Amino acid sequence: MVEWIRAFFLDVGLADGVAMILTRSVALVAVLLLSALAFLVAKSVLLRLIHRLAARTQTNWDNKLVEHRVFFWVAHLAPAIIVYGLAPGALEGLDTTIVWVTRAALVYMVVVGLLAADALLNAALAIYNSFGVSRNIPLKSFFQVAKLILYVIAVIVVLAMILGKSPLYLLSGMGVLASVMMLVFKDPILGFVGGIQLSANRMLAKGDWIEMPSHGADGDVIDIALTTVKVQNWDKTITTIPTYALISESFKNWRGMSASGGRRIKRSVYIDISSIKLCTPDLIERFSKIQHIAVYVEAKHQELAAWNQERGLDMTDPVNARRLTNVGTFRAYILAYLKNHPRIHQGMTLLVRQLEPGPNGLPIEIYCFTNDTRWEVYEDVQADIFDHILAIAPEFELSIRQNPSGSDLRRLGKLCTSLSK
Repeated sequence: MVEWIRAFFLDVGLADGVAMILTRSVALVAVLLLSALAFLVAKSVLLRLIHRLAARTQTNWDNKLVEHRVFFWVAHLAPAIIVYGLAPGALEGLDTTIVWVTRAALVYMVVVGLLAADALLNAALAIYNSFGVSRNIPLKSFFQVAKLILYVIAVIVVLAMILGKSPLYLLSGMGVLASVMMLVFKDPILGFVGGIQLSANRMLAKGDWIEMPSHGADGDVIDIALTTVKVQNWDKTITTIPTYALISESFKNWRGMSASGGRRIKRSVYIDISSIKLCTPDLIERFSKIQHIAVYVEAKHQELAAWNQERGLDMTDPVNARRLTNVGTFRAYILAYLKNHPRIHQGMTLLVRQLEPGPNGLPIEIYCFTNDTRWEVYEDVQADIFDHILAIAPEFELSIRQNPSGSDLRRLGKLCTSLSK
């Protein structure tokens, strides 16, 4: 083609030098036009066709490739391929120019290929994240490491092309820079190591609720990256934790609680010890009318009566005879109440126990699990249970212990004033 153009200009009567300049100019313009045409065809025709085909298919992976512009960057390779293939013929005789033009085309192809590979990795990660397994085994950090390796390789290849050296020549000198690179990439390396351990041991997954007081984190994991893990706290703030810190330091993961289907309630009410007493016949009769413990009171009363009768003891003997107490019956009532509560998990530990008495009275601890792990439901159930326990305690002639408040002291002052008069 070049010789034909040159012959044409010579036939017209132009000098050989002028004909050569015009020939190269026309050939170069033709190459540029062909490269522009190739780009337009790739972008306007092939790219649109691919987008339409992806939209019509039922699969998701091709949509992710389109969404992350993989084909967009591949289309940008077309003009560089035309320039690389045709430029040497158009610039025949200009060896130095041909070398730099072809190198520029190769550098362009490497950069565009890098961007296409980056987009492909993003699409692959998006496809992986669409599967349920990605919740338990996050791979974002691995993809980021792959990107880092690609960028390093691309920089080495581009430098080798510009300098006209083999990439192996540049790699041979990388040992000298190893210590510097270790400092520069310290966080990515530590993050990569931490990410491997987190994924291999399934210690952390996106959506987990974690607590890490040393970093002020208490909320849901929203992102696991190469160097950082982002946690959205319950107050909607975002805490960023270095990935390696999750390996070198301790944190609490509430995933087990969420997976079990039950959330623990462990709280005590304090009984005023002075209100604890033996049950009188009137109290026993009143307790026997309470639905949750009617059977318990009757069975316990018969058991104690038989025990005392075998030993010839009078039921009214406060010291030697065994008798029901209001606090023991109160514990039995709370236990029966929890066993009949629709929001308490009956398949998990459920107990009501006494703890060691202290300055605040006798602690009655409630230990059970709700059957709904949602925070708002859990708090509602817990509050509902203790509302009822605090309100029902006087029915057992028990007083809930609390430190004297201002109103108590004012009433005491008024009483003392009235007595002094």
